[in-house]
Amino acid sequence: MNLFDRPTEADAAAVDAAITSRRSVRAFLPTPVPRATVEDILRVASRAPSGTNTQPWQVHVLIGAARQRLCDRISAVYENPAELATHQQEYDYYPKAWASPYIDRRRKVGWDLYALLGLAKTDKAGMHRQHGRNYRFFDAPVGLIFSIDRVMQQGSWLDYGMFLQSIMVAARARGLHTCPQAAFTQFHRLIAEELAFRPEQMLVCGMALGYADPAAVENSLVTERAQVSEFATFLEE
Repeated sequence: MNLFDRPTEADAAAVDAAITSRRSVRAFLPTPVPRATVEDILRVASRAPSGTNTQPWQVHVLIGAARQRLCDRISAVYENPAELATHQQEYDYYPKAWASPYIDRRRKVGWDLYALLGLAKTDKAGMHRQHGRNYRFFDAPVGLIFSIDRVMQQGSWLDYGMFLQSIMVAARARGLHTCPQAAFTQFHRLIAEELAFRPEQMLVCGMALGYADPAAVENSLVTERAQVSEFATFLEE
């Protein structure tokens, strides 16, 4: 599409479909994703806006043995309570004190997922196992780890969010699915060591990338969204 062309209805529908069909997939097929496809997705996503074109994103693409090695290291710590207790997040993703409606939405999506998986509220072991699947990238063949230089400030994190969304939308345009994963932030020290981060690099999050398993019940989860009238105010006069 030319920069100044007016998109057709078909163009608009394709973009809308890529955005609205995006969801956090938690079960993937083992089908490989070609490196060229991953590179295409990242190339498209690199057009995401950033303040004064700073482009603060750094992407570590894990495939094959490299992916397996990181998964094995984190999973071993996750299953060792004493060792797990020594790993803390470097930054707060969630608020320290929750308030409505945010805590209500958080609880609902959690219980909706566990209900699909047949996990009762008292099944702590089952919840532990399910959460641990994060550290296997939910079996996706491609794991993405994102980092940022510590010198960058809050505005660059806003830029990063737009970059991550662009990856997820570009993936959908190619028939792939994703799951953005803040769960990895607890293991920033281990990840930094495994991926040879420079001291100035800081872990942002991870992301699973691959083909969704259509038979997995957890992939039938559709999260609710607030109506536009609940979050938008139109000022006309």
